[in-house]
Amino acid sequence: MEIFRAENVEKKFANHLALDNVSISVPANTIFGLLGPNGAGKTTLIRIINQITAPDKGQLFFEGRPMKGSDVFQIGYLPEERGLYKKMKVGEQALYLAMLKGLSKHDAMEKLKYWFRKFEIQAWWDKKVEELSKGMAQKVQFIVTVLHEPKLLIFDEPFSGFDPINANLLKEEILGLKSRGCTIIFSTHNMGSVEELCDNICLINKSRNILSGHIDDVRKNYGENIYEVGYRGDISSLKSIVGPDYELLKEWDDKYTKRATIKVLTPTQENRLLSQLLPSVEVMSFNEVIPSMNDIFIKVVQNYNSENKN
Repeated sequence: MEIFRAENVEKKFANHLALDNVSISVPANTIFGLLGPNGAGKTTLIRIINQITAPDKGQLFFEGRPMKGSDVFQIGYLPEERGLYKKMKVGEQALYLAMLKGLSKHDAMEKLKYWFRKFEIQAWWDKKVEELSKGMAQKVQFIVTVLHEPKLLIFDEPFSGFDPINANLLKEEILGLKSRGCTIIFSTHNMGSVEELCDNICLINKSRNILSGHIDDVRKNYGENIYEVGYRGDISSLKSIVGPDYELLKEWDDKYTKRATIKVLTPTQENRLLSQLLPSVEVMSFNEVIPSMNDIFIKVVQNYNSENKN
């Protein structure tokens, strides 16, 4: 089941085409990575999902039906540009924003007390926002984003400004929200976080969706038939199996074993590689080298740009 779908969405600002026939499908109860270089169109798509702006063309669906204005109350949005009022007190502002989301004063107070305790910021309730550090202000804004328990959450660079401890705290909360049935669209340039958190991704570049799918499938599809072997034995024995079907790319020693990476040049020979290694060396480990999302991001964007020069 999907919670949100965009079909053939187009958005133009003056002479700039921000989104060009973009379609995405966000499965329910998943973390969906919305990726792309600066200026690719991600923020425009996020604003369309939030109904801050409307598409010029295309259709939007929420929970399988055409999206309507009231669906915005089922969405929580943490923008990259933080938006707290600096002169207001923290608690007063959090309560005000919670009530804007439709919570009663009583329910808002109860939920805010819970989250302020959880994030250990009770002492900041009567402080002005301008007295907060960037990380502390982000904690407050995260709280007011999730407080009304929306079905869909959109986080744009949520870890910006956090130290490693608080970034890890936030990651745990994001995973906790998913486990409680929430769906999360997660926009970031940090590919390590994408690999750690995301189930599915969509890569937008130059206003177009150029890559999408389950993250495991995407990484597998961009594999290059390279295997890393941990072994004991003579490198010359390892080299003896390298013929027209294989290429020895690299070999080195680590603390416990010798290691090498071998590229399978003939697609039908992957299964034979291990059987050919075993008589030659003592194999300690044998793993396919799966490319990182960072490598895939760079490769796909560069290839697309070189093929679509204008």
